[in-house]
Amino acid sequence: MGALVVYESMYGNTRAVAEAVAEGLRTVMPTEVVEVGQAPELESLETDLLVVGAPTHAFGLSRPETRRDAYERAGHPVISEATGVREWLGAAYSVREHLPVASFDTHVKAPFPGSAHASVAKRIARLGGEPVGRGQSFRVHGYEGPLLDGEIERARTWGAELGRLVAGDRVA
Repeated sequence: MGALVVYESMYGNTRAVAEAVAEGLRTVMPTEVVEVGQAPELESLETDLLVVGAPTHAFGLSRPETRRDAYERAGHPVISEATGVREWLGAAYSVREHLPVASFDTHVKAPFPGSAHASVAKRIARLGGEPVGRGQSFRVHGYEGPLLDGEIERARTWGAELGRLVAGDRVA
């Protein structure tokens, strides 16, 4: 089966991290990357690993209002304008029991509390998913980015580590 990476992105930074995570995963297993608006329903997922990524907005997952603010700030369409990870997860009533799940977010360089990846992890756990490894935050300069130097390589490395963790579980 392999892995599925689902992402929400405003300016392309979270999408870039999702693609890099997928590159790392592909060293271990087949991997597909999909924008959250095109993602399958959680209840129907048949995958060995689900990785979910989103930008951190207002200390957690985006909402329609924060996506609208991102659109207005950018002055051009954003990638995930209509549907976010919050709504995608909220539409689900469960996931396959013990579905391995990892989460990540993009976060402005300055430290502040809250993260989208922690919110994803809590919501997925309530649906029956099982966390794999620790969630990750990948840093961006300001709200629109770009990503800090080294973050893409760190995402590739993390993806490969996740793949080895899941593949190791199947072999053991």
